[in-house]
Amino acid sequence: MSRSSDRRRPPAAPASRPVAPSRSAPSEVRIIGGRFKRTPLQVPDWPGLRPTPSRVRETLFNWLGQDLSGWRVLDAFAGSGALGLEAASRGASDVVLHEKEATLARALGATAQRLGADQVQVLPGDAVAAMERWGRQAPDGRFDLVFLDPPFDADLFDAALRVALHCVPVGGWIYLEAPRAFTAAEHPVAGASLLPDGLEVHRQGQAGAVHFHLLRRRAPGASSGA
Repeated sequence: MSRSSDRRRPPAAPASRPVAPSRSAPSEVRIIGGRFKRTPLQVPDWPGLRPTPSRVRETLFNWLGQDLSGWRVLDAFAGSGALGLEAASRGASDVVLHEKEATLARALGATAQRLGADQVQVLPGDAVAAMERWGRQAPDGRFDLVFLDPPFDADLFDAALRVALHCVPVGGWIYLEAPRAFTAAEHPVAGASLLPDGLEVHRQGQAGAVHFHLLRRRAPGASSGA
């Protein structure tokens, strides 16, 4: 890895058939910190596209720490790019935005170019298949942080977590948004979904119907500290 583990440490289903976007005007969200602070990001009115709200992003980056200098980051279901571009704004040196829908991928490329975010790469295609491939190619972890925010109606959470686990090193981070809570098998909660073995909950929260989790990959055989 290009960085020490200390710099990673925070301070304290089958694909659905493509659908056409609606014709209403796009909305926008804003980057909340770092080099591109206050920059607006256009959000196309696309079915299933649900950018992470500013309040949740602020909480997440408080958990992670404000400076991500040198981090390698994957935004696996990029959509508007709000998560990955926020990481780039805060110093991440290698940011991959993976987006299946070609229209959204083109918009992400245009946004990265407009920002002058040379460290950002936009890749089209199936994010789950890509993560599975990266996990085989780089067993020590291709990324330090993976964002997982798939469309809620696609039911990709379990499959995405299983392959994302192998895209980060021991001590690496996975952020997950879902319509239900996820928890470690050692600490089950009624009605919650269990994480794959090897992941533990570092922090979690809820905003309306959205459950958001910061997960950490633990060493084989280590018990969950959650």
